[in-house]
Amino acid sequence: MRIQGISGSRGVAVGNVYRYIQEEIVIPDYTVAEDQVEAEIGKFAAAMASTLKQLDTIRQKALKEMGPEEAAIFEAHMQIAQDPSLSDGIKSLVESSHTNVVAATAQTIETFANIFLGMEDPYMRERGADIKDIGDRLMRNMLGMNPRGLSHISGEVILVAHDLAPSDTASLDKNVVKGIVTAAGGPTSHAAIMARTLEIPAVMGVGDIEGFVDGEKAVVLGTDGIVETNPSDADWAEYTNQATAYQEELKRLRESANLEAKTTDGHHVELFGNIGKSKDAKRALTMGAQGIGLYRTEFLYMENDELPAEDVQFEEYKKVAEDMQGQPVIIRTMDIGGDKELKCLDLPTEMNPFLGYRAIRISLNRPDIFKVQLRALLRASAFGDIHIMYPMIASVEEVKQANAMLEECKAELTAEGKEFNKNIKVGIMIEVPAAAVISPILAKYVDFFSIGTNDLCQYTLAVDRMNESIGSLYQPLHPGVLRLIKHVIDASHEQGKFTGMCGELASDPVATMILLGLGLDEFSMTASSIPLIKKILRSVSKAECEDVANKALSIDTAEEITDYAKSVLAEKGLL
Repeated sequence: MRIQGISGSRGVAVGNVYRYIQEEIVIPDYTVAEDQVEAEIGKFAAAMASTLKQLDTIRQKALKEMGPEEAAIFEAHMQIAQDPSLSDGIKSLVESSHTNVVAATAQTIETFANIFLGMEDPYMRERGADIKDIGDRLMRNMLGMNPRGLSHISGEVILVAHDLAPSDTASLDKNVVKGIVTAAGGPTSHAAIMARTLEIPAVMGVGDIEGFVDGEKAVVLGTDGIVETNPSDADWAEYTNQATAYQEELKRLRESANLEAKTTDGHHVELFGNIGKSKDAKRALTMGAQGIGLYRTEFLYMENDELPAEDVQFEEYKKVAEDMQGQPVIIRTMDIGGDKELKCLDLPTEMNPFLGYRAIRISLNRPDIFKVQLRALLRASAFGDIHIMYPMIASVEEVKQANAMLEECKAELTAEGKEFNKNIKVGIMIEVPAAAVISPILAKYVDFFSIGTNDLCQYTLAVDRMNESIGSLYQPLHPGVLRLIKHVIDASHEQGKFTGMCGELASDPVATMILLGLGLDEFSMTASSIPLIKKILRSVSKAECEDVANKALSIDTAEEITDYAKSVLAEKGLL
């Protein structure tokens, strides 16, 4: 039986089905007597101690088996668990409403998680999954239930689950779990991200796992988003050979990670990494990144009760600049808004926050906040090749205002005798269709563009990509989106500027030849995606890619463009 889902992690895997179904948490339905409030809160303290001990064990395992980037996830979990806002919220519900501590935890976790789950940025949205995972662990400890985990699995299995929490994926043994299938989620889900990090083929969003039977043979075709159960003996043998070949390919990719991203006809391509924290930079380097194409600075604002001070920001930016050893580091100024509830900044609740008070609009309205960040970025530029990038630009006026504040900061630092790169490069995100259309004008005022395809696609097609009922309409290779991308690239080149891309499309192997053929100068992506994209770039010529791009622009539908691009890669043995 063939089941169509969504590609979460490429490759082929074979194994026997193991259905991972957790015992459901049942929230107790009782209120707490006045004289029992203190004892009830004591249950939370005991559960927290157990939770922190478990998270530290997981952190150490992740550090040993997956590396510092993955271990950092659980360091963050421990920090979130100990956040006074979380514990105070739970205790307050018990004290004021006499709610039992498990129910109070469930309510508080839901509130915290929803702040992140409603965000547009997939990196930020996954923090909602982190918070839910912490809450799940806390409540299981309060109720005396077994904690989540997969360390008990043996054999060679295809793991089938409704969804996987971060702590589930951290306990995976890739020698045992050969493939992953989930009912929920998509390519930006935590399970998909971790599957790619662990290089485990995965298919997400199959909708229902009731038809899977423990022990039956299953094949995960991660690249195509297909799961096949009970294949014939002949098909099983063929898929087993494909799975072996895939593992051999991964080994070759790892060995070639640090080779130059140069096409067969000698065209060099900038291949950069996307990061969310300064500590992620070293991981990007080990995977072959030649720079940082997007450093999201939102966490500096979201993790603290107070706005981050200039020196705090300076030290973070300086660390990335030094770690990258002279390679370019493109740092995006704060991209926060009505979809991100911050403890350090009171933002209005909006009907449509993605079209509201956010990103550069907040920065220009709050120079007291914006100039602190600009000063920190300028100071850090003395320690490496830092570029500044403004998000959510829609007009020339916004660029002029932002650059005027930057000049004010330069004058202040000069007067204070502080060093900075006086020729620091400044660019903008192209994620609003208006900015794409007027890119020939905007190019006069900046040094570079970086295309954010996630928002550009959403705004161009009027599709909320988090809305599952219309998710199929979210098509990054839509002819309209491709034409906007080409227009932006051409506009920058005509004025001697460069264009990069830091949206998810940059890491899609199906799009690689098209994007290079359109003239894209720099691809930026999560570290784990770099080796494959580099392999494709090193296996094709710039001239071939130009032919592929021209052909794609002549095709009428996104589906046909995708099929065409896949066929080209398949002919070359690259997909």
